[in-house]
Amino acid sequence: MSTENQNNPTNSNGRVGFVSLGCPKATVDSEHILTQLRAEGYDIVPSYDTADLVVVNTCGFIDSAVEESLEAIGEALNENGKVIVTGCLGAKGDIVKETHPNVLAVTGPHAADEVMTAIHEHLPVKHDPFIDLVPPQGIRLTPKHYAYLKISEGCNHRCTFCIIPSLRGDLVSRPVNDVLLEAERLAAAGVKELLVVSQDTSAYGVDVKYKTEFYNGTPVRTRMTELCEALSQFGIWVRLHYVYPYPHVNEIIPLMAEGKILPYLDIPFQHASPKILKAMKRPASSENTLQRIKQWREICPEITIRSTFIAGFPGETEEDFEALLDFLDEAQLDRVGCFAYSDVDGAKANELDGAVPESVKQERVARFMEKQAGISAAKLKQNIGTTRSVIIDDIVADDTGEQLVARTTSDAPDIDGLVYIDVPENHHYKVGDITQVTITDTDAYDMWAKLAE
Repeated sequence: MSTENQNNPTNSNGRVGFVSLGCPKATVDSEHILTQLRAEGYDIVPSYDTADLVVVNTCGFIDSAVEESLEAIGEALNENGKVIVTGCLGAKGDIVKETHPNVLAVTGPHAADEVMTAIHEHLPVKHDPFIDLVPPQGIRLTPKHYAYLKISEGCNHRCTFCIIPSLRGDLVSRPVNDVLLEAERLAAAGVKELLVVSQDTSAYGVDVKYKTEFYNGTPVRTRMTELCEALSQFGIWVRLHYVYPYPHVNEIIPLMAEGKILPYLDIPFQHASPKILKAMKRPASSENTLQRIKQWREICPEITIRSTFIAGFPGETEEDFEALLDFLDEAQLDRVGCFAYSDVDGAKANELDGAVPESVKQERVARFMEKQAGISAAKLKQNIGTTRSVIIDDIVADDTGEQLVARTTSDAPDIDGLVYIDVPENHHYKVGDITQVTITDTDAYDMWAKLAE
């Protein structure tokens, strides 16, 4: 449950517990609801027994996420009894009501208004909002030093393994001036790193034909390149996630080389076999990916490329999988994840022939990760002796003293590696600081370092 909790105001409208599951885009949805709750004078409490009701923001993308969400709803009902459900699971027919008929209300994703309506019905507003209870940057579920910045909702693609368009609709880009105003407020509140997220970051602005808006009197196009250029003015780390490899992605690589945004690109390639990519209906799958990666590294040698892949997609033969392993050898990607394909209720891929046995899927995932572990270990080892900028995420203590837990510009929170740094007694560092370290040791995923002299 969310630990976001402010000092209890006098004459509170009530106490709301909040459980937030799913991806960073769902986290942003939760933050919008939490912000509105605080604007209207509700308390956000961290336990079921102190809450007047509980909101559960669910995920419904894959079977394991559905199961986790249903379990969370059941726990909230058992511990509290008054539960409102929102999020992607709410858009999947009647599964919530069929499993938990006693929930108070169910909405789909990005439905803050509907959630607030349900809360008003079951926990009515008692007094006018105290706007000063809400910080300008809104209520956040992330640590204070980084924040997710969602730039759009939905997706125009119809990848056969994905049901996001049916859950969240087609692409709807946020006005670029609204995005920049939110970024400005976050930077002013002390955020040191912005993680730009959407379902398809490269497509930002397509739906509004790259409309020009005005931010602080300056014209800015609703387009990824111009957005990145504008975000660089705040002097904080800007990291891009969920970028499809369209041709115009080439435009942002020089911005990375110039230090305007982080040299980090999260591109979910998903596979390397042309046959499988066609079956997946992946956009831009015909692009010469290996050649473009080479070009990106020539322009910005420091670039880190992260990606995710699916093993065992319907119709995947051993030859297709070997093509994926060959791609890993040639691409030498820096950060990689791999998932065994699983049927998603409502996905077109369920109808494809050539289902891969579960044992074969798991065996291929293991082979994939073994190969990538060797690549990752070799690439990380190249960092030994170099000096890197890191952002401090945590400070931990044991019998031998304190240690900083940090990330480099190459590492996104929760999904990439960490850097562990021994520090002297009475050090001055705090969470959110950015400092320089010298790498002393590495393994396949993490690094160890000392403070740079």
